[in-house]
Amino acid sequence: MTRIKGVPKKDAGLLLKAVYWFARREFGAVPEPVTVMAHHPKLLMAGGRHELAIKKAIHGPLFELCVYRTAVKLGCSWCVDFGAMLMKHGGLDIERLKHIDSYATSPLFTDLERKALAYADAMTDTPVAVTDEQVAELEELLGRKELVALTYQVALENQRARFNSAFDIRDQGFTSGDACRVPTN
Repeated sequence: MTRIKGVPKKDAGLLLKAVYWFARREFGAVPEPVTVMAHHPKLLMAGGRHELAIKKAIHGPLFELCVYRTAVKLGCSWCVDFGAMLMKHGGLDIERLKHIDSYATSPLFTDLERKALAYADAMTDTPVAVTDEQVAELEELLGRKELVALTYQVALENQRARFNSAFDIRDQGFTSGDACRVPTN
């Protein structure tokens, strides 16, 4: 149970009901972080616009893998569950996710993935442990534009995971097919 109960659909205004409808259509259920964020509708709308813009601007398997790793490192079970579902629906190999903790030595990950995942780990450490060498190496491999995008995605996942963890928002069963546990009706 979350520390703050989400706004149920019956208590939602017209705009919030539209957001819930869109989320259910997009994901099969209303994500619990959305119902919690709904207590502050302006912030929910700003966050929603931001997420949609990011989805259009930044995507790809490497980014998804690093976002997933960040969620695992921070222990956000909701983010892990939701991220695995998105990766599965995106046609990515989610079997590799079972080996994410051993990415540094696992043959299931490419050299580029290992370096990007190590960078995501260093960004997620407290304090941040990114080195000049990591940045230089990834800039050479990815280019500046993609390095900036990767950095942004990992930073954004840190924000999401920390928000969810603060409110004890836990996995919803997106990867098990039991996504209907969301209390919005």
